[in-house]
Amino acid sequence: MPIALITGIHGQDGSFLAPLLLEHGYRVVGIDLQQRPAAAGVEVLQCDVTDRKSVTEVVATVKPDEVYHFAGQSSVGRSFAEPEPTFLSTAVSTLNLLEAVRRERPEARVFVAASGEVFGDTGGARANESTPLHAASPYAAAKSSAVLLTQSYRVSYGLFCCVAFFYNHESPRRPETFVTRKIVRAACRISRGLADHVELGDTSVIRDWGWAPEYVDAAFRMLQASAPEDLVIATGESCSLDHFLERAFASLGLDHRVHVVKTAAHVRNAEIHAMYADPTRAAERLGWRATTRVNAVIERLIEAEQRTLDGEAAR
Repeated sequence: MPIALITGIHGQDGSFLAPLLLEHGYRVVGIDLQQRPAAAGVEVLQCDVTDRKSVTEVVATVKPDEVYHFAGQSSVGRSFAEPEPTFLSTAVSTLNLLEAVRRERPEARVFVAASGEVFGDTGGARANESTPLHAASPYAAAKSSAVLLTQSYRVSYGLFCCVAFFYNHESPRRPETFVTRKIVRAACRISRGLADHVELGDTSVIRDWGWAPEYVDAAFRMLQASAPEDLVIATGESCSLDHFLERAFASLGLDHRVHVVKTAAHVRNAEIHAMYADPTRAAERLGWRATTRVNAVIERLIEAEQRTLDGEAAR
């Protein structure tokens, strides 16, 4: 039975990957700071990913065949207010994990989740695996460091380690601090008379939005490949947040222009206006393509949020 170790087991991506691995016959071990229980069949060990000794002990004990690294502060906006915790949980944790694998389990395969944010403003060009890193936020700088560390350990020590440049990927498991969940929840509450507006920043920004369960499938495929390779994981189709807003509110019979209040407080220090991705190589190398586009993502999020509100009303 192959053994998989997942950091960030309670986050969106870790929680979707765990059952996928269980279906493939893996023993799945997750890392959590408080050792909270996870999905059925998943073992959880207490570990602070920013502590080198703690990470080394877990890798030495579990002896994983595959390691999936999703842990880290995942909000771009929050990284401006908390740059040090962001860097520690994202970059330092990656260093700790790679070093632990090098010392204790060098035959293990390692996946590191990065972000399309590391490419910064590409001037409208589609970012691919050859696009230079150009961080525009503490979050992107931390992820860029994780990318460079992973590439360094691959070259210097011959580890099977690779990076996925994940573009925005959504699900109902996103916290309400993420703008997509914030919009969907607000629209559903407004449609029920539970709220009358939502406060947002710049809604003209353009992003590539996909469906999270499909993205963790790409992560799994990357560690099944014959050789490690860094890949852009995205739909290849970008649209504005205004489109997301309009579609979400219209699906509930609402005009978003009536209910959206734009405030300077929600504008980031250094916002990337538009992000475009080229996932061609992932299709060529993995046979992976995103099949759920943004309008379908919105529909699924609305349906899930309605069920959540129904449950809240029943309590």
